Amino acid sequence: MSLRSAVKHALASADEVAADEERHEAAAFRGCVPVADLAGRHRASAAGVLRSVVLRPREGVPTVEAELYDGSGSLDLVWLGRRTIAGVEPGRRIRVEGMVCDLDGRRTMFNPRYELRARAGE
Repeated sequence: MSLRSAVKHALASADEVAADEERHEAAAFRGCVPVADLAGRHRASAAGVLRSVVLRPREGVPTVEAELYDGSGSLDLVWLGRRTIAGVEPGRRIRVEGMVCDLDGRRTMFNPRYELRARAGE
């Protein structure tokens, strides 16, 4: 680590450090696009960590909703017709692929394909 990056790291807030770590982790997945660069109405792949996972009905249909964070931004993931998804839980690293849309000003993927990344020690 260079002196410059060591000083920058020492002066950075905890959020900035976490965001930088997430960007490096997401870059490890080939073919993934940073969330900040995702274009609406296009298929894309993204990777990051799940910040939250909740069960929330939409118009009478059960849905699992999660927030993926990759250090550059957040992407809402929505699986329709599901009450739970094994392994999809806060803190878990995940790679998703699907159609990106803009829903109420937020980047969203409905029913994305997903790949869970092994946890440390697994």
